[in-house]
Amino acid sequence: MKVNGYEIKPGANLRYANLRYANLYRANLKGANLEGANLRYANLIGANLEGANLSGANLEGANLECADLEGANLEGANLKGAYLISANLRYANLYRANLEGANLDGANLEGANVKETILEGKEEPSQDTTSLSQKVKELEEELKKYKDTLKALLNT
Repeated sequence: MKVNGYEIKPGANLRYANLRYANLYRANLKGANLEGANLRYANLIGANLEGANLSGANLEGANLECADLEGANLEGANLKGAYLISANLRYANLYRANLEGANLDGANLEGANVKETILEGKEEPSQDTTSLSQKVKELEEELKKYKDTLKALLNT
């Protein structure tokens, strides 16, 4: 498939490609090189970007709902206002990515590198590389301990 004169296929070299507003619905770009590409407001719903290089790419306002970004390199990418609802970001590299205003509802960030990502106008502490799903799991375990303690106190 061709979009804006670019061949869209797995492993494609789309370095610095201008794909602004492109309709890449369910496109297979597995392992593609999209370094520095302009994907502002692109439709990437359900796209396969597994292992793709999106370092420095502009994905501002892009719709990546249900996209597969497992193992993708998004280092320094601009994802400001992007829709990442239910996106698979397992083991993705989001180092210094701008996620300000991005919608991550239901996104899988297991094992993702979120070191120094920008969320809501501030950078996350650089020493904390714990994934979001791991933090949630830790909080759930702590809540369970509090509930068990409260139950034990009420039963005495």
